[in-house]
Amino acid sequence: MKKLFSFMLPGLFLVVTGFTQASALPEKAQDKSAESKAVQTQVDQSAADRVAGQRKKIVEEAVAAIEQTQKALQALNEGKTDDTLKALEATTGKLELILARDPKLALVPVSVDMVTYDLFASVDTVKASIKEARNLLDDGKVQEARSLMSNLASEVVISTTSIPLATYPDAIKAISPLLDKGETEKAKPALQTALNTLVVTTEVVPLPLLRSQHMLAAAEKLAEKKSRSDEDSKQLDQLLKAADEELKMAEVLGYGTRKDFEPLH
Repeated sequence: MKKLFSFMLPGLFLVVTGFTQASALPEKAQDKSAESKAVQTQVDQSAADRVAGQRKKIVEEAVAAIEQTQKALQALNEGKTDDTLKALEATTGKLELILARDPKLALVPVSVDMVTYDLFASVDTVKASIKEARNLLDDGKVQEARSLMSNLASEVVISTTSIPLATYPDAIKAISPLLDKGETEKAKPALQTALNTLVVTTEVVPLPLLRSQHMLAAAEKLAEKKSRSDEDSKQLDQLLKAADEELKMAEVLGYGTRKDFEPLH
């Protein structure tokens, strides 16, 4: 599985909060800042746009090829050899059409899934969590430390499932000779193995970076106002402080160092 880091984002939310029992850390989620809440709509839209862009890359023939492969496996399990061969023939046809369009294509997307893990905690709380996890590890309490650390993420995870064109077509073509020989018991695991060779590429998008970008964009608009009111100046100051806090959160969560985020700083 390949993991990428991006400074952009996607949408659906699985909120993960909480800390270990017997901890001096807060038991309840800590509220987001007003500035963070203010940019949430933009964050959600950025999320939706990012995922929509990924889904546009999905190839209909590739989706059909997977569906036909699954149909072939079901028919094989039901002892319907003729139906299995027809489905495999359809699969091969779809794959050949894709390769005819672009012989150099390595991966062809068939699905895109997304989950968002959002952390409702302050930078100080996260630092305290990391310190406590280290103490637990020093005491040999590995599973307790693991439970604590598993919550320390603020990110969108986009998973794209693709057909590897270097291996999948050949794996499908190898099934028919087995069926012709009546070796259905060998064909079943071979077909299942082909389905299991789909490649999942994972892109991780840090939420603190995305929030800071939207906050800085809002701050830039205020900074460019020719006649700022006192309220505008106050809001500008709050946005800059909130953006800085988001960058600190990104750093403490290990998404990068201050040097990595220097342009935003």
